[in-house]
Amino acid sequence: MPVATTSACLPYTPTDLPPAPPNPESLTYSLTLPAAPQTRAIVRATIRTILDAHGLADMTDAAVQVTSELADCACRFTPSPEVYVCLRYRDDALRVVLYDAHPRHQHPRLAAACDARRRSALRLSACVVRVCGGDWGFGDAREPGGGTRTWAVLPREGARAYLVGGYTDR
Repeated sequence: MPVATTSACLPYTPTDLPPAPPNPESLTYSLTLPAAPQTRAIVRATIRTILDAHGLADMTDAAVQVTSELADCACRFTPSPEVYVCLRYRDDALRVVLYDAHPRHQHPRLAAACDARRRSALRLSACVVRVCGGDWGFGDAREPGGGTRTWAVLPREGARAYLVGGYTDR
């Protein structure tokens, strides 16, 4: 009696092999999260998991501190029920971008007051980014629907120094 073969019985082909393990250069994630109090905790856990999976655990303390504060700020300012987080690792630096739906004010005094509130809310992140030798800022989202784009760049060497220096949020 002939034996029927199915694709499950055939030898593995190159497309059946598992993908290469994550590495720093393959770190590219985008998440839509609720604009809610628990988002800060979700971001912290997500960042830890992503950095560990991509061999960047030495950046965890600085990245968790900065990203969770950017997310918290975006959640407080947005009138939308969600915020958008984008993570990329390029040129030996982690790039974190948060988008919220809070429109940029057209009136100069309102814009200045709102920017001052946002800068004040991000004071700790600004300090961590500075210690790491990175850069941060906020401005128009340049996305359909507008809003605000808040970003930070954390160089890996600076984040390592942050870890070694003991500058943690614990």
